[in-house]
Amino acid sequence: MKIRRGILLVSWLLSLICISFYGGTVSYVFFFGVTLIPVISLIYLVFVYFRFKIFQELGTRNVVCGEPVSYYFVLQNDDWFAFSGVSVRMFSDFSYVEEMPDELEYELLPGESFRYETRLVCKYRGEYEVGVREIVVSDFFGLFRLRYKITGTLKALVVPRLVKVNELKSISDVSALLQREALRMETELDALTRDYATGDSLKQIHWKAAAREQKLKVRNRIGEEKQGVSIVFDTNRCHKDNRVYLPVENKILELTIALGFFLAEKNISSRVYYRQRQLCNVLLEGIRSFDSFYQKMAGTIFSEEENTTDMISRIMEKGRLTDSLVVFFILHEINDEILLRTQPLLERGIITVFYVVTDASIECYCRQSNLNRRVIAVSPEGRTKEVL
Repeated sequence: MKIRRGILLVSWLLSLICISFYGGTVSYVFFFGVTLIPVISLIYLVFVYFRFKIFQELGTRNVVCGEPVSYYFVLQNDDWFAFSGVSVRMFSDFSYVEEMPDELEYELLPGESFRYETRLVCKYRGEYEVGVREIVVSDFFGLFRLRYKITGTLKALVVPRLVKVNELKSISDVSALLQREALRMETELDALTRDYATGDSLKQIHWKAAAREQKLKVRNRIGEEKQGVSIVFDTNRCHKDNRVYLPVENKILELTIALGFFLAEKNISSRVYYRQRQLCNVLLEGIRSFDSFYQKMAGTIFSEEENTTDMISRIMEKGRLTDSLVVFFILHEINDEILLRTQPLLERGIITVFYVVTDASIECYCRQSNLNRRVIAVSPEGRTKEVL
């Protein structure tokens, strides 16, 4: 394009020289012809700007992160003149279109349309614009290029994906301990029974006693039931720029859901703590309760008003973590204050695991890891299976 503009400028200067030194009809025709070319090109671009049409549609507005959905766009020319050098630019920060050629230009004859069908993949959880971002139109002579953002862009509502892991490779010794606890909780049941009450787990039903008395009976547990695992995840929005906070929030929820599913599948009881203006918690018992848990995680709202250290302090004050065998913290940062607030867990012999989702270096904290406290750095763009 710069070369063509240079050629046009040189031609216009030559036409001025011809008029000045030679004159004549040919010189003036040459001058006016070269002068009118950019004017005609600009008028053409203005017409295309107001008359060009594009349609696009997403297979569904509710999208699962990382899973492709059907998508298409249609370029339409309803006018009497051709559209030359039309190209589309896609939103690419948070999504991408499969098999989409880069810098491909389309030429549409009068009454012609072009339909491109493909699939679109959203990379992060959240709500954001996807599909075509802007249209780029060039004139026939390739002198000018006009960019304009389309109106009525598509928005996708993206929920976290479920990553299934077979084992917690980074903490395999903790995983074995949890499994032993799950087996102990299943077998440590009294022979004493009581009437079934709403909310009792089905696995506690004593079927022989129920058949004998013709009503549901459940076993009593010996002593106080001990919760196997606690998970605390951070709902503080770490940055104002969505290009920074979306990958972090997506990875925090992805790790939380993956851990929850792993524990539910292993029949290990867990409770998940987080803040939504006030302290919230979800009890996850077995795979049957996972769907409800997933829906709550997908609807989590991150806010700049939340404070990670304050949330951990409030949970610690209530003493709800001290009955756990293992506590997982999934945070976007770690500091000395957080380690200090969680020190009582170590004093009680509770294993604490910190998954810190950040691009910043936390090597100094990772080096402090020991048998009871483990700090694991997680890249927002990293693979969850490799981390867990």
